[in-house]
Parts: sequence; C-alpha cells; structure tokens
Amino acid sequence: VLDIGDSLTVPDEFTEEEKKTGQWWKQLLAGGVAGAVSRTGTAPLDRLKVMMQVHGSKSNKMNIASGFKQMLKEGGVRSLWRGNGVNVVKIAPETAIKFWAYEQYKKILTKDDGKLGTVERFVSGSLAGATAQTSIYPMEVLKTRLAVGKTGQYSGMFDCAKKILKREGVKAFYKGYIPNILGIIPYAGIDLAVYELLKSTWLEHYASSSANPGVFVLLGCGTVSSTCGQLASYPLALIRTRMQAQASVEGAPQLNMVGLFQRIVATEGIRGLYRGIAPNFMKVLPAVSISYVVYEKMKQNLGIA
Repeated sequence: VLDIGDSLTVPDEFTEEEKKTGQWWKQLLAGGVAGAVSRTGTAPLDRLKVMMQVHGSKSNKMNIASGFKQMLKEGGVRSLWRGNGVNVVKIAPETAIKFWAYEQYKKILTKDDGKLGTVERFVSGSLAGATAQTSIYPMEVLKTRLAVGKTGQYSGMFDCAKKILKREGVKAFYKGYIPNILGIIPYAGIDLAVYELLKSTWLEHYASSSANPGVFVLLGCGTVSSTCGQLASYPLALIRTRMQAQASVEGAPQLNMVGLFQRIVATEGIRGLYRGIAPNFMKVLPAVSISYVVYEKMKQNLGIA
C-alpha cells in the first residue's frame, strides 16, 4: 500500500483464503484509490522533481523555492498538477498487470515444497515490476513530457500523445526504457532486503509475545526501505527522465544512456546524478501518510477487516 509515486515495489501478496473470498480485489481497489489520492496530494513536489531532473544544471541553479516560483509564474497554481492525470490513470493497469504477473512468476519459481523464499520473492517481484512497466511505459513518457511542457503546449494527455507520435514516431514512447528497467533491480532488491531486515530486527528485540509488529512499525520499515531503494536507483531514474524529455528541450543533444551519464558526470559531477532528490524525499512522508489513511478508510467502506 505504500505508494510514493514510484511504484516499483514488490506487489501485494494474498492468502488463498483472500483469493477465494474475493477480498484481494477489494484490497487492490483500496490500494489504488489510496495511491491516486496520495499522488495527487504530492503532485507539485513530483513535478518539481521532474523539472529539476530535466532543467537542473550548474548554470541553472534551480532549487525548491525558485522551482516553485518558476512553475507558478509560468502557468499559475493549476500548473503544479500538470502530468498528474497520467500518473493517476496508470495506477489501475500497472497494479493489475503487476499483480497478475507476480502470481505467474511465483508459480514458476516456487520450490517443490510449495514455499517461496526471499530470493524467489525478489525475482518474482522484479520481473512483475518489469512486466508492468513495459506495458505502461508510454504513459511514463507522457507524464514526463506534460510535466516539463509549457502552458498551452499540450491540451491534455491525448494531444500530447498525438504530437509525439506525429513528430518523433512510436520509438519516442520507449525513450529511457533501458535505465528504467535497470533501476527496478536495485530498487526492488534493496527495498525488500532492508524491509525484511528491519522487520526481523524489530521482532527479535521488541516483540516477545506477538509475531505481528503492528501497523506503525511496518509503515516505518516500509518508508525507510523504499527510501534506501530510491537512493540506490535514483541516478538511473534521473537518466530515464532526461531521456524521456530530451526531444522537448530546445537545443538538447539526443544522447543514449551511457552518453548522458558521462555528460552529467563531466559537466555537473556526481552530485548532478542526484538532482531533484530533495523534493523526492520531501514527498515520501506525506505520500505514505495520505496513502495509509485513505487505505484504511477505503477498507472500512469496502467492509474489509
């Protein structure tokens, strides 16, 4: 349920009982609504992150305050939510594909005794994430283009897709795909490993009577683990965003992944690979909090214990 806008985490696992009673789709629906609300609540920080990733350089000292000022001056308050529509629309197909793919990969990788170890879970989760990302990737490109676009450049999601198709062809919808897929591995791996480690450490030291650490401990573990995952995969996420936006930035050379990486390190240093990470971290806590509260409310309304 921890939706921080970069949903590359391992999908939800459901028990056989939940699958039989139909509870699983209610939980997925609750998670989807929670994700949509939390993404909308933190959308201005998300757009600022994308702007800093694409336009930030040594010569353009865009920080959080100047970034917000620039966006407000250029397009008013409404412009802070530009690109959020696509971000919300892609939750449903991404979650559905990821859940379905995860179940399929788990069946293939389950050991003879029917148990699924941490490594198998990680592989299944990473492959499910990659499968979902592959199918909805054009929407990621649209989100980035809308976020960096100027007021009036696109009238909406479909207009943006039409213009990209007309000017750059189908290939443009898969720009930055390789760094995106490569980023899933460190993100999902570190996220899962840190989460399991924190949870088992807490249980070892503080839980004498119960094997359930409780909601807030799990939320804390999830927040820390996804933050660690993001730290590891952030340079790849930045390169992905730059590649997605290259064609729309005037005078920007069309570089591949390696070329872009070398250029950023040469002109901006290693720090350049982490441009925009401050608003990214600023949105983690509000996103997790909103996501959790809405998820709980949705569960009550759908009658899930």
